[in-house]
Amino acid sequence: MAGPYPPQYGAGPVGPAPPHPGPPVPYPHNPVAAPIYPGLLPPPIPYPKRSRWRGVLAALLAIAVLAAAVLTTVLVMGSDDDPATRKTLTTTAAQTAIQDYLDALQRGDVEQIARHTLCGLFDAVKEKKSDLALADLSSDAFRKQFSSADVTSIDKMVFSSPYQAQVLFTMRVTPAGSRTQPPPKTEEQAVAQILAQDNEVLVCSYLLRAGSQY
Repeated sequence: MAGPYPPQYGAGPVGPAPPHPGPPVPYPHNPVAAPIYPGLLPPPIPYPKRSRWRGVLAALLAIAVLAAAVLTTVLVMGSDDDPATRKTLTTTAAQTAIQDYLDALQRGDVEQIARHTLCGLFDAVKEKKSDLALADLSSDAFRKQFSSADVTSIDKMVFSSPYQAQVLFTMRVTPAGSRTQPPPKTEEQAVAQILAQDNEVLVCSYLLRAGSQY
């Protein structure tokens, strides 16, 4: 038939597609469940099972570390309140050291005064002339105030560390140059900075309270 279209593309209906070459393939009964792989699935990979005891041991180890940290903190905090840590820095030792310093001022023992006021540095200082001269001035000023001074009580100790404290104390003093018999005695308060160093307690500074009449 002659016309504008080839015979296979004629205007009429197209015939059925030619059959698929090769042997016929059966249509799957359940397309959804059809296997993705053409063959058998690979065998499952064995994963190691987590041991229950491993988790228990890890928890116990964490608890032990936490307990050790708490115990260390308690020991460190408790050591500040332990009298053994303060060595000789007690109220009795403070009173003894302050009395030793006042006695040195009274008798003019400039070396002992300087040993106190250098606050642990006395043995390491090579040139002590200026320190001894200052100690002599302190002794002279003290003797112009009092002819005697006896520490009667430690009123308060404020610790800045286990080895350092500010001490408020009371002393019974006899004014210098008194002509009365017996000489009058009064009580005065003073403040001292003390330090426990090398098994001794030193008075680093001494200051009479401002309310004193002297």
